[in-house]
Amino acid sequence: MTKTHSQIETLLAALLQRGVNRIGEILIRGEFELLHHADADRSDLQFFNNPEDAREIAKYDESGNFRPLKTAPNLRCGWKLVLRDLHELREALDCFYPAMPGVLFAHECSALEVVDLRETLNRQTGMYAVTKKISNKQANELIAGFCRSDNGCLKTILWRIDANTPVTSLPPCKFDPAANQLGQSVLAIPLLCHEACNLLVAAARNKVKSE
Repeated sequence: MTKTHSQIETLLAALLQRGVNRIGEILIRGEFELLHHADADRSDLQFFNNPEDAREIAKYDESGNFRPLKTAPNLRCGWKLVLRDLHELREALDCFYPAMPGVLFAHECSALEVVDLRETLNRQTGMYAVTKKISNKQANELIAGFCRSDNGCLKTILWRIDANTPVTSLPPCKFDPAANQLGQSVLAIPLLCHEACNLLVAAARNKVKSE
């Protein structure tokens, strides 16, 4: 285990000790028991006990459709993952929400580099080079539908369209790491978006070409 992994686990332990036991759609119960927050009162859950099982649980939604975006609010219900320690907890969370524990740790250390949308799009080449032509208005329209928390993505957005242009098509809570993106009052470990994902870039290409 690397030093950084150990530091991430220390951060997770501190958050749990403070009673912050939600991350995305997952409830962390006791010390190392994970389940869908909607299943808190169920007793008929399928049992798992290996952190790698999280990868399979997160692969498909309730209808059996592949989940290309693991931070989309469509994690299936009906399972319980019981782990042994913080090491396995970190591994499982990395499978449910890839790279998110590490991104949070970097943010807490003020070491997270946030990349604005224009910078991301200006790096695109080949078939995605056309995304450089997207207007601010088009970008805001795209982000409003693609990134919204209720049916798009549960990440908290840290980037802007460019240094002088914030995203204005989503509510302020979408940019607040202290806000629970499920709209609930309980505290949650944030899933932080420090750069537009490949899926948003692909959607930007379609947006430009269609208009």
